[in-house]
Amino acid sequence: MRAGLVAVAVLAAVAAVGCDDGTGVRVVVRGTPPATPYDGPLHVATRDTDESGPRALRQASGAAGRALECDGEIYDGGGPDGWSRADGGDTPEDGLKLYFDLFEPEQPSEGYRVERAEADRVLYSFDVHGRTKVAVVVAKDQRERPGWGPETDASCDPAELPARYTETAGVEVWTDRDGGRVPVRKLSGWTGPEHCDWQSARFLDLDGRTYARDPEGVLTRDGLLRAPYHARVPLPATARDTGYHYRGLRLWLTDDRDAAYVRTAAGTEAWPQVKNGVGCR
Repeated sequence: MRAGLVAVAVLAAVAAVGCDDGTGVRVVVRGTPPATPYDGPLHVATRDTDESGPRALRQASGAAGRALECDGEIYDGGGPDGWSRADGGDTPEDGLKLYFDLFEPEQPSEGYRVERAEADRVLYSFDVHGRTKVAVVVAKDQRERPGWGPETDASCDPAELPARYTETAGVEVWTDRDGGRVPVRKLSGWTGPEHCDWQSARFLDLDGRTYARDPEGVLTRDGLLRAPYHARVPLPATARDTGYHYRGLRLWLTDDRDAAYVRTAAGTEAWPQVKNGVGCR
């Protein structure tokens, strides 16, 4: 059978039914084809670098990175970092499920659609309003890797994913004054890890600067703050409202950005900057 006919057969097979992972979750769904489906090659040479910016991620994620339709820049991506001889699946859907089993990515694990299929590769996409926000290319019978498995993957910023996913996954997405979701690459927050005994602390990263709330002094104890945390301070006259807010928290900044002023219903807190190279001992 010629490659083109094989690709048609593969597409028909993977699009005919959704793939249930055994828990009732539909990993693959029928979906509606996008207005402008990806029409580039499904195999694109990848290149790993020591960098982590958008350009490096596009180079590392091959065809998956090219298939994205982000509002902003690519957020994550990589491959190939494939499967072993014992891992490969019998179907493209098996290859997609193997991607989640091997890498446990912080991405939706259901609701993918077949966007393109060829004889030895299938592009799966997770779409939001008809635009690809997560892309995974699975491949068949790679060198020393028989069967189907993940080849390349890429994703847009988590803020471009549905709120129902980010809230369930515990991803903190702030909104701007107009209600728009702020890219996590620009602004993100998280609770301190329990294994460091920092669970009472809260971190906020804005444009590469990290600030912290430290009500129980656990970060102060470990000498990680550039200045004291204050639970109640007057809002400086020079502070401006950024418009960024999250669940009752509103972020204000001064020009020097030495501290983040977080306004709540109870008043204003001063979150100092964290020292570089934070890590629990």
